[in-house]
Amino acid sequence: MKLPGGGMQQMMKQAQQMQQRLQEEIAAIRVEASAGGGMVTVKLDGSKQCLGVTIDPEAAGDAEMLADMVMAAFNEAARKVDDETRKKTAALLGGMGLPPGLF
Repeated sequence: MKLPGGGMQQMMKQAQQMQQRLQEEIAAIRVEASAGGGMVTVKLDGSKQCLGVTIDPEAAGDAEMLADMVMAAFNEAARKVDDETRKKTAALLGGMGLPPGLF
């Protein structure tokens, strides 16, 4: 099947532009999540790289509890990154007319 007027090339160019835009939007994601009633807070970017950890000095006394809170905060922040990435991907791909759930 041949698309008129270089349609395939145009479609590929649009797809590349959309992919670049999506990568830029994902890179700009910043999320924060807390655990232990705010005793530990973790900040991540769209690549799930840790941008910062804040620990309430009261939490520092129990190393095992502190480790659990850091892990819980990190996991929640990672889930938030996944949610934001899905939203941005769905919003960008929604205009392409692709079947739901394809990406």
